[in-house]
Amino acid sequence: MRILVAMSGGVDSSVVAALLVEQGHQVVGATLQLYDHGAAVQKKGACCAGQDIRDARDVAGRLGIAHYVLDREARFRAAVIEDFADSYARGETPIPCIRCNQTVKFQDLSLLAEDLGCDMLATGHYARRLDGPELHRAADPVRDQSYFLAHTTRAQLARVLFPLGGMASKAEVRAHALRLGVPVAEKPDSQDICFVPEGRYDSLVAKLRPEAMEPGEIVDAEGRVLGRHAGIGRYTVGQGRGLGIAAPERLFVTALDAGRRRVVVGPRAAVPVETITAREVNWLAEPPAGPFRCQAKLRGREQPQPVSAEWDGAALRITPDAPAVAAPGQAAVLYEGERVLGAGFIAARRVDEAGAAA
Repeated sequence: MRILVAMSGGVDSSVVAALLVEQGHQVVGATLQLYDHGAAVQKKGACCAGQDIRDARDVAGRLGIAHYVLDREARFRAAVIEDFADSYARGETPIPCIRCNQTVKFQDLSLLAEDLGCDMLATGHYARRLDGPELHRAADPVRDQSYFLAHTTRAQLARVLFPLGGMASKAEVRAHALRLGVPVAEKPDSQDICFVPEGRYDSLVAKLRPEAMEPGEIVDAEGRVLGRHAGIGRYTVGQGRGLGIAAPERLFVTALDAGRRRVVVGPRAAVPVETITAREVNWLAEPPAGPFRCQAKLRGREQPQPVSAEWDGAALRITPDAPAVAAPGQAAVLYEGERVLGAGFIAARRVDEAGAAA
């Protein structure tokens, strides 16, 4: 087949390209230039900026394949960075990797693959795609990225390959890199949000949405003022550090009231919720009629937990078997065993005049 490989300059996508060349496919490499933040372009282990583009070009040269660099900085800023800042201003905790996969990566690269006459698009994500098309968890549960891919569409999945999804570990991937002579075999994995390489997301939010960093009150569920904060953009539901409140028991963020610039806090037991509403739902299977049982992940690093769910055509309502922490803006991904059924974004709970979330 003729296959377009999304090459970030890291070991995963480089191994994908090398394996497909070894298998005899006609491979074309493509790298998205998404941002350029001065010193960030020299940082190894990020993605989609200066050094990483050079690494991707070097790998393509070693493999003897064509390589394209696509400037998508303006689109990435509008679809991902601006959305990231907007989410914090609304009192949410965004997941920019999902937005990036939703928009720039899979939309733009799928169109490029079509323009170049490619049969498939391949990426270095850890997930498995079965015919149907179905999205399944990766063989390695530690590396599984199905949570971050659950907002891709069925049409996109029909033309995507995830060659690393069946590998047992990252060590196996690096072993292939060494065997195939991939020059980035020892390159470290990315750790930070790519466009916030120093991890100071609050500085970026303050620059783009200064209203998210305006001071306000910290209140309890009854509306009693317990202290002051330096901007709701610095907080997330479930957070228990950095509140600066002296109290008989440790307090945690239970809700964010962006309209009144309030951070609502309470004891640890007040953080988990019994019901969750998710919107912007993307189905990768036919949505069941009426209530149904499945598993759900509400954060990227947790394991799927048993829930009951119901879809009314506009919103997805999830009832975990045990109350769960659900931060607005995060994804709620539904699973049936290893298969991804669908996903939505967790909606904020309404906060009443006193400060109680419902």
